[in-house]
Amino acid sequence: MLVPTAILFGRVWQDNSDRHASTALEQEGVEYLTALAPLINSLVEYESSAVQNIGAAPDSLKPAIAKVSDVDSRLGDDLKTKERWAGLQDKIGKLAKVPGGQLAVFQAHSEVLDLVVALYDAVRRNSELNRDPDNDLSNLQQAVAIDMPAAVEHTNQMGTLANLQQTHKGAITVQFGEEVLAVQNTVANLTEDLQAAVEDTKSQTLSGSLVTTLDQFRRGVESMNRGANLGGDPNIATIAVAQSSLQTALNSLAGVTLREMDKLLDDRMSSINYRRTEAIVLGLIAIALVLGALIWPATARRRETPGARPAGETTRDIVASSRPAGYGPGSGLPSAGSAPGGAPGSAPGPYDQLPAYGEANPTRRERSGAVR
Repeated sequence: MLVPTAILFGRVWQDNSDRHASTALEQEGVEYLTALAPLINSLVEYESSAVQNIGAAPDSLKPAIAKVSDVDSRLGDDLKTKERWAGLQDKIGKLAKVPGGQLAVFQAHSEVLDLVVALYDAVRRNSELNRDPDNDLSNLQQAVAIDMPAAVEHTNQMGTLANLQQTHKGAITVQFGEEVLAVQNTVANLTEDLQAAVEDTKSQTLSGSLVTTLDQFRRGVESMNRGANLGGDPNIATIAVAQSSLQTALNSLAGVTLREMDKLLDDRMSSINYRRTEAIVLGLIAIALVLGALIWPATARRRETPGARPAGETTRDIVASSRPAGYGPGSGLPSAGSAPGGAPGSAPGPYDQLPAYGEANPTRRERSGAVR
């Protein structure tokens, strides 16, 4: 019983340990993605100002970098992001010294944003969020690590290119149109993933949390598309207002999605820890029952076994006279045919009926022993 019990416990424990490690890694991924959200928002703000010949980085950039650096120092080894983050941080530091005009500055900032989006995807894959078995988490990670960063990047590129068209119309018209289409595709993918997550989730708060922010985001995209005015001159003012509204909506949407993911993973971890404790308790009970089944019968047999004879005691009856030494004729003590006082004719004394030592019948003793 112990052997199959141990094998079953080992398999249960291994499966539980694998799920525990996988969930913990996904939690690290969510923590890293949470740190990346302020960084990408600060970088798109930096790009917009840099293209307009404002070289100073926004005040939000430095704390955003510090936050990602802190998370990477703790989780970078597990998520395999240290080298990627080090290279990205170096690129960000060089943005203030980009040579050339507006297009060169725009290109340098675009490359940095591409690296940030790639970092999002690396965290998603290395934390195994992309392999999560639950449909709600699977769709949420797709939305927060792929669709939202892409939406942030493309909406900002769209607004920046709208401004650059005024001075570089022929060179960037095609690229502007591509960004408009990219925004539309990204919004469609984001909406589809969030809707799929809401339709198949155990969370009681996911649907209510996403509805308001998603509607706000979609209204901002519609306004931005109207300002793009494909085939004509874009309306810079309309795009600028829509872009600001989109950034706010995306920040809220990313925050809600990441919180819901963290909550779902916490619930899963609690369930795994409960099953781990349950497996330990049941394993100990099984061991106790088996040991009890082995020990109790032996204890019961010892209690029922009659006491053993003392060492050296024989089992053969020896018929010996119980007459004390000194009794008998000539001893002066009562004997057969004498009264208590020794007078002739008295009734037999108490010891007269017992044979004297040596008077036992040896044949009878041997026969008795043989019978025994």
